[in-house]
Amino acid sequence: MGHGKLKKFAENETFRCLLQPDASAVLAKEPGSKELKLNDHPIKGHWGEQMFGNHNPIVLELGCGKGDYTIALALRNPDINYIGVDIKGARLWKGAKFATENALPNVAFLRTRIEFIDAFFGPEEVSEIWLTFSDPQLRGSENARLSSPLFLERYRKFLKPGGIIHLKTDSRYLYEYTQAVCQVNHLPVHFQSTDVYKEMAGQAGHDGASCPTPIEHLDLEVVTRVQTFYEKMFLEMGLPITYMAFEIGHDGPYAFPGEAFDHEKWLEAEGPRRSFSHQPSKRD
Repeated sequence: MGHGKLKKFAENETFRCLLQPDASAVLAKEPGSKELKLNDHPIKGHWGEQMFGNHNPIVLELGCGKGDYTIALALRNPDINYIGVDIKGARLWKGAKFATENALPNVAFLRTRIEFIDAFFGPEEVSEIWLTFSDPQLRGSENARLSSPLFLERYRKFLKPGGIIHLKTDSRYLYEYTQAVCQVNHLPVHFQSTDVYKEMAGQAGHDGASCPTPIEHLDLEVVTRVQTFYEKMFLEMGLPITYMAFEIGHDGPYAFPGEAFDHEKWLEAEGPRRSFSHQPSKRD
């Protein structure tokens, strides 16, 4: 491990806005069993009073990287609390340092695996979720996609009724997969576009034959006004950015898309951009 990372990890310990519990804080073995059980963290249900000192709405960005999107959203909406979540401490350092040096009261970061997310948030504690340029897991497990039925089940445990999930991605594969998940589970989709920048400029790109009028509190302007570091690069390369906003209100278990999603078709359509946009070394 390089000296730079060690220095960042040490400084991370000084940031009040950064919660980075050891895995043992939420994982424990069942008595008499070798299996691990996910336990609640003490902050679950108490982010308002313990981290922010208020009860303003809470919005999560999952897989936030260096936190630039979380920071930008927080600067834009001072009456909303934003929490960026990622597992990489060297990435989170940048956002946590900026929030600390600029005394941003409505920004926090959580270092944990997103698989553990429901150990940190209580029922109806979160108002919205942003999935920004998540790994589409092209050849990995379907369950690892952050918009998979497995993850939707986790989000449902803490997202408020009517709460929105925003998916913003350069991956047409992940976009189409999420569309299929919404379709088979009859989830309300409030906005969807295969090229949101053209859509917001009044050009082609809207998939909206089945898309109702956006809900009143859906801020579509923020979708193009707030950009991640990589998003700016993609736009300079002329790559389209897809976006959709949907709800996950649903009774019973979530169904997997199965034949509603053409894996081979969208895998082929994905093209070479994966080799650029998901190089882990560039995000550290």
